[in-house]
Amino acid sequence: MLVDYLKRGVLAGALAGIAYGLYVTLVANPLVGYMEALAEGGGAESSHEHAHAGEHAHTAGEHAHAAGEHAHAVGETTTAVVSIGSGVFWGILLGAAFALAFYFLEPALPGRGSIKGYVLAGAGFLAVSGAPWLVLPPATPGAEQAYTPTIRIAVYGGLVLAGAIIAATAIYGYRRGSTRSRPLGLCLAALPIVALAAVTTLAAPTIVESGTIPGELVTAFRGLTALSQAALWALVAGCFGWLQTRTRDRASTEQRVALTSLHS
Repeated sequence: MLVDYLKRGVLAGALAGIAYGLYVTLVANPLVGYMEALAEGGGAESSHEHAHAGEHAHTAGEHAHAAGEHAHAVGETTTAVVSIGSGVFWGILLGAAFALAFYFLEPALPGRGSIKGYVLAGAGFLAVSGAPWLVLPPATPGAEQAYTPTIRIAVYGGLVLAGAIIAATAIYGYRRGSTRSRPLGLCLAALPIVALAAVTTLAAPTIVESGTIPGELVTAFRGLTALSQAALWALVAGCFGWLQTRTRDRASTEQRVALTSLHS
């Protein structure tokens, strides 16, 4: 049974990872490249101008430009392949972890059918990304970190644990409150999440400085990163639920065929 869950989780993660890899290739990488260019300034423009000084330099510059375009095309292709491959790998890891958690926690999750998967996906996103990003938001090119990597890793680990506790508390609150009414259950579920956001907003120190990049662009980048991770979790849950439904339908069909053959 556990092996079947893992198989579905890995396949669901691979399907979701392809979509995530395409997002990284088509959206995230160009955005990061643009932000890197902003952070570096206009050094590239001045070097480009010097390369075209004089007739001989102009000819050499044309050859260099053609070679640069070829290298750029090869580099973009390599980056795209690596991005999609990394997306699939991350999706597989996420899908396997999701399947393991779902196997053990399914009875405790509220809802029916595929809703349970989406609840678990929301809890996973809150623990792995949502809670840590309240203090350690996604870093942008040129950003300055206030503490050493060891301290940031420790802070991240503590926030993942806090996020998992908050997610479990929210699920427990919903289960208790929904026995009386669904609105009460939703309020009790939202209460610990809102409390976490309020505490981290008021009490957490500023660990990441965005540097010279405009604040609006930093906010957009962080928002896109959060949405992409949330979408990845949702895709894993959706694909896993679809695969699980297909497996159950196939088993029911095989059972009916077996019973029909016995009666005939």
